[in-house]
Amino acid sequence: MMQITIGSRGSALALTQTKWVAEKIQLHNPDIETRIEIIRTKGDKILDTPLAKIGDKGLFVKEIELALVDGRIDLAVHSMKDLPSEMTEGLVIGAVPARVDPSDVLLSNKGTLDELGQGARIGSSSLRRRAQLMAFRPDLEFHDLRGNLDTRIRRLQTGAFDAIVLAYAGLHRLNWDGEIAQRIPFDICLPAVGQGALAVQVRESDERMAGMVSPLDDAPTRAAVTAERALLGALGGGCQTPIAAVALPKGNNLVLSAMVASLDGKRVIRAEESGTITEAAALGERTAGILLDRGASEILEDVRSQSAPTDMGAA
Repeated sequence: MMQITIGSRGSALALTQTKWVAEKIQLHNPDIETRIEIIRTKGDKILDTPLAKIGDKGLFVKEIELALVDGRIDLAVHSMKDLPSEMTEGLVIGAVPARVDPSDVLLSNKGTLDELGQGARIGSSSLRRRAQLMAFRPDLEFHDLRGNLDTRIRRLQTGAFDAIVLAYAGLHRLNWDGEIAQRIPFDICLPAVGQGALAVQVRESDERMAGMVSPLDDAPTRAAVTAERALLGALGGGCQTPIAAVALPKGNNLVLSAMVASLDGKRVIRAEESGTITEAAALGERTAGILLDRGASEILEDVRSQSAPTDMGAA
């Protein structure tokens, strides 16, 4: 029996996602045996420093990608939002499984966003979330919150925060839906590019592995994240920029909503465009151009000059 090795981060969420992919591969390839190789990334090793002070691209994927390039693993499973918009040379996304709801959610001891008291303490290291939520509730106080999901939830339960903001997908995959106080509407907070989706990465030259993972690919999800990632690339964003976007399939079309905000949330520029699934990348680039025309370039230039916090990998 042939064995393939899958690279993954070691968190409970990462392993849950990777095990799901492994099971799907085995379902379509009964003669294959899978093993998971846990690889610690820079983002996993530096836990006592805010992501703002680390600032590398690919904080949560670089070491895994190197293992894939070197042939130490056969494929890798990532959260799509952790992948920089520019793919590492020699690697491709072999499959994009069907996406889980990309929404952000509020976990709270004190009700919904509308019900939180003035000056409530919110835990989130995500620049994107902070900017949008400050635009909605400028009175809220935001504080850095890092660690795995269970660590973050424990800090809420012990009273360190009045509420925390996380991605719905991670909670759902770990069966923690019951912890959610509110699913935050997109008109308040758009998600990170690729949020809720997985990326199954393979070597570009490995046709056998590409064929093995291709049954996992979901065409509407791939088109959606293609549009979002094209927008991110066109804006030059990813690591230190307050950019959000989500593309929603509507039949043969995509509706792409995107946002660029200032760090304090006082300037929020949005755009919404639609196009066919077959022109996903062009849709992303076109929407980025509209944001830039509306003033996003000035905001992004200002943010970059301040070496702003990163949103990469924030759950």
